[in-house]
Amino acid sequence: MYLEKFKLNGQIALVTGGGQGIGLACVEALAEAGAEVVIADRDPKLAAAGQAELKGKGLDTETVIMDVTDSARVTEVADELVGRFGKVDILVNNAGIARSETPAETVTDEHWLNVIDVNLNGTFWCCRAFGKHMLAAKSGNIVNIGSMSGFIVNKPQEQCFYNASKAAVHHLTKSLAAEWGARGVRVNAVAPTYIETPLNAFVKTNPRMYDAWIGGTPMARMGRVDEIASVVLFLASEAASLMTGSVVVVDGGYTCW
Repeated sequence: MYLEKFKLNGQIALVTGGGQGIGLACVEALAEAGAEVVIADRDPKLAAAGQAELKGKGLDTETVIMDVTDSARVTEVADELVGRFGKVDILVNNAGIARSETPAETVTDEHWLNVIDVNLNGTFWCCRAFGKHMLAAKSGNIVNIGSMSGFIVNKPQEQCFYNASKAAVHHLTKSLAAEWGARGVRVNAVAPTYIETPLNAFVKTNPRMYDAWIGGTPMARMGRVDEIASVVLFLASEAASLMTGSVVVVDGGYTCW
């Protein structure tokens, strides 16, 4: 009975920023559970490379080129996929950027707007476009990738723009959950800690930053992409059928201190 709740056979899923890192791990987790997954990425090479990597593991996926900041394109993709498959059951909003280590007083308009545009606006455009179809079907499941940075202020890197964008994603998650819960659509979020990805590899050559990151984590390590994807799979499945508006912190204990 319980293991069946984690299976996603017959479901259609889309993961934004799905070509690498946490996004690709989410694609793998959902596909392994039986879903037909579409990798959405703005970079055709990343999308193709991610698709090829999963093909090597025996998992078939599709790709679509989509920039989440282009609301018209997001709507077009949502409409096209529903036209093809008849539905989209699961949306994972993973696409995001950080551009950290910039003090607030030197943040340019372009910098601020770029991070907000990708992390917050892009998440909302996707929720809106795919959510309309889910509401019409009276069924759907959205998982947003937030961050522990939506709860705390990171150190030593300055990133007020990123922190604000992720806090907004968390509250957007709760707001949509409240609006759509009685209409069959669940909306939850995952708030990860620092994750071992190519983008974070630099920290191992920066002792001050690495010590702050790891010294502030009770588990004394960074997370892995599969550890985030596992929680996404749980939230996307019937195992989490009573959960909506939740922001699940997956941080190795970082926010405890």
